[in-house]
Amino acid sequence: MREVLRYYLEIRDLKDLKKVNAPNKDVAFQLVTKPDFNLNKFFYKQIGKNHRWTDRLSWNDQIWSNYITNNSVKTYILKEGEELAGYFEQIHNKDNNEHEIAYFGILEEYRNKRYGAYLLSKAIELSLIDDSKRVWVHTCTLDHKNAIKNYLSRGMKIFKEEKIKISA
Repeated sequence: MREVLRYYLEIRDLKDLKKVNAPNKDVAFQLVTKPDFNLNKFFYKQIGKNHRWTDRLSWNDQIWSNYITNNSVKTYILKEGEELAGYFEQIHNKDNNEHEIAYFGILEEYRNKRYGAYLLSKAIELSLIDDSKRVWVHTCTLDHKNAIKNYLSRGMKIFKEEKIKISA
């Protein structure tokens, strides 16, 4: 067994966001208006392969399709020119009037170039702009080494920490 630290972070007000501008003029951020589970599956596998994202590996195409066509789920992508660079999935909980950033990541070749900081800024801004009470996310010590730093640098605060054990 291996011990992992999991962190839950939140931000409740747009004024607390430490915004980052696009890293260059070729970067574009957009909502995926025609959900395609293959896109989410691609990002999940490519970004998650080095961080032990495993919970969705057993999903079949129907489960993927049902998930991404749920009205509460939106997918946003980041591109450099015509090339995919990153994504995040946003889940809106209408009962609590809050948004969860369910999965978030940058493809390996775009890391350490401020793409993650910019995408997280956009994710938070977009989630809070519609009077949402808060935006939250969770990360752990298996995620990219800069993940927690990025969340904290954008103004998010840790509201819960836990130690979990996983098989090695």
